[in-house]
Amino acid sequence: MNFASDNQSGVSPAVLQGIVEASKGVAGSYSNDQWTQAAVAQLSAIFEKPVQAFFVATGTASNCLALSALVQPWHSILCHSQAHIAVDELSAPELFTGGARLVLMGDDGDKLTAQCLSDTLQSLPKDRPHNQIPGALSITQCTESGLVYSVEEVRALTEVAHAADMRVHMDGARFSNALATLNCTPADITWKAGVDVLCLGASKNGALALEAVIFFDEALAKDFDLRRKRAGHLVSKGRLFGAQMCAWLKDDHWLTLARHANEIALALEQCLQPYPAIQIAWPVQANELFAVIPVALFEHLKAQGVRLNDWLPNSVPQALDIKADHLAVRFVTSFESELAEVQQLQEVLAAYFAS
Repeated sequence: MNFASDNQSGVSPAVLQGIVEASKGVAGSYSNDQWTQAAVAQLSAIFEKPVQAFFVATGTASNCLALSALVQPWHSILCHSQAHIAVDELSAPELFTGGARLVLMGDDGDKLTAQCLSDTLQSLPKDRPHNQIPGALSITQCTESGLVYSVEEVRALTEVAHAADMRVHMDGARFSNALATLNCTPADITWKAGVDVLCLGASKNGALALEAVIFFDEALAKDFDLRRKRAGHLVSKGRLFGAQMCAWLKDDHWLTLARHANEIALALEQCLQPYPAIQIAWPVQANELFAVIPVALFEHLKAQGVRLNDWLPNSVPQALDIKADHLAVRFVTSFESELAEVQQLQEVLAAYFAS
């Protein structure tokens, strides 16, 4: 019963087979190969316009290198207070951007709003040259609380950002899970809604190690090949990145994997809902579930072999009071999660609350 992290999942057999096929014989190095070219072409078709796409191995590299192409060292980057770039990427954003400062928004795990962004921009000091200038907005799709921005919500945010002469970055570590929920195309929720660069994550959803930095404006990608090389993220056998992406995208495999993870998360929500002692923080919209539970239950679940993580207290709605003997927890499902795991959890919970 593993609900700890989608990072703990393995690799889709289809993606592994793609790597095996690309590993035969010789091919051009440093992304000068047929698989990389085919992958970029597939991404251009999926996003309904020619894109500039660059593959790296980690989410931190993709986010921070992408941001370095959008801002100058004297800029600030506005993001949610619980965004991955703010909480889980050490000082990589500052390192890769040369010193651009993060300005945090949002008090709990809810989504950012255009009003919140507008209010934050209004509150920032504007005494040039003494204060940093807002240069980029970073939004996470889906959010660190597992919530999914609608097309309208993304567009509202990007309109405020662009009006303030800011670029828009989307951290899409779980973009495929968000897209599997939305009734729209990849283009609708990205460049058509005003997103300038998307960091499309595949590692959490069936790939071995694969993140794509996708620019929708060719001018913004200028010199990005040099940024990637300088940062040490240009891989010599780049064909293995391209092969992963080709296999991952083929026949909408990426969305099939994401839909499965989302469906298991919904089953998990139904499993937890009958118990008043378990307070579900946010409606399940993708592949994560957050809840407030008694500490005693948390310890019991771990003892019964349920793997999950306790989480930040401010990740749940402010109206949800966390008592001293309770804590916030996170459940995550993946493409490898099975309904049988949810059924096993149901049995554990039923026995616990019946005792």
